[in-house]
Amino acid sequence: MKKIDPPGQAQAPKNDWKVINGWAMFDWANSAFALVITVAIFPPYFLGVTDDVVTILGIELSNSTLFSFCISSAYLMIVLVSPWLSGIADAGGRKMFFLKFFTTLGSFGCLSLLWFNGMSTLWVGTIGFILAMVGFAGGLVFYNSYLPDIATEDLYDRVSARGFAFGYVGSILLLIINLSMILNPDFFGLPSEGTLPARISFLMVGLWWLGFAQVAFRRLPKDRRKGSEKLSVMARQGWQEIRKVYRALAHQTQVKRFLGSFFCYSMGVQTILYLASIFAEKELAFGTSELIYVVLILQVVAIGGAYLFATLSERKGNIFSLATMLVTWVLICLFAYFVQDKFQFYCIAAAVGMVMGGIQSLSRSTYSKLLPAGTPDTTSYFSFYDVLEKLAIVSGTLVFGLAELITGDIRNSMLVLGSFFVVSLILLLRIQVARPSIA
Repeated sequence: MKKIDPPGQAQAPKNDWKVINGWAMFDWANSAFALVITVAIFPPYFLGVTDDVVTILGIELSNSTLFSFCISSAYLMIVLVSPWLSGIADAGGRKMFFLKFFTTLGSFGCLSLLWFNGMSTLWVGTIGFILAMVGFAGGLVFYNSYLPDIATEDLYDRVSARGFAFGYVGSILLLIINLSMILNPDFFGLPSEGTLPARISFLMVGLWWLGFAQVAFRRLPKDRRKGSEKLSVMARQGWQEIRKVYRALAHQTQVKRFLGSFFCYSMGVQTILYLASIFAEKELAFGTSELIYVVLILQVVAIGGAYLFATLSERKGNIFSLATMLVTWVLICLFAYFVQDKFQFYCIAAAVGMVMGGIQSLSRSTYSKLLPAGTPDTTSYFSFYDVLEKLAIVSGTLVFGLAELITGDIRNSMLVLGSFFVVSLILLLRIQVARPSIA
């Protein structure tokens, strides 16, 4: 069958490692936000500089609840607008435009956190964090959709793993620099008292993100605009693209099964990543420095995990590799329920890191393999993938919290997460990775 090139994107040879490394550098750039801002430094900083109870629009909330609502708000925004924007990107050939837009939005959101130093600037912290989250989550759908454009199917697993590996290495490097600055401010000529070292780390994340993303912008295929330049016309074309993909998915049983499995295990994976530190602090009395060690263990081991399961998938297939990881996730949830000391939790963190890198990498490449051959509107297809992941984050964290609220024990929440992985495994084992032909 004749190869069909994406009509809204400039043609470029596939499997060009200069282009692939440029694509992976975007992961290097934006993963610093995922690690430093959402996991390691900003959450405890936010709780430290704000009152235990804050009043928003006349409603009293704990500062931790407000932080959770900021995350939920950002992801809900992306869920609402991402399909529309990705449809416009495909219909109007504007994939790179939106990748640049969300990168700029997110990095400037990080830069604004430099001025967040207490309750008087709470509005700066909340709005800046939400904008950064929207920029991060919004850019991922366009970044992911480049994978079928730059690599052939036989390299999807390895290229996807390369992106995650770049991201883990880059984010760890910046985190080490930031932690050195926070723990030893005198060495960097900064005051030992106050919040300036932490706020400079937020500034550095924004500059790191925006700066290294330029490598990807230069090397990835450029936009080739098509159709009308009017936003209203492109919006209509965008909705038509979304409807077309929705109708196409209705006849693609394997893709639907994968997306169902992906949604279920993403509820577990993403919830564990966001709330593992809360579990460790609440159940095992982990301190801030100990939590940072946990984060570093997760990131370092995840690098090897991404490549390990990419290699396993090449030998045994994607479904076998994903199923192996899902069984491991079930065991992690069971062990977490019984964990009693910090050493045991460090071991669990290492296991999480191993399957975290692998499952994120292989999920992206498996979905790429299931798309119809020659699919021109990859962004719209990846929008469904991205929206499901965002909904999974909202759903997973909500169920986790409700389980603790109803039972009074956060350990029971881990068992609920384990059930998500069991359901996803059942759905996954019914999938055959056989790439269909586009109609």
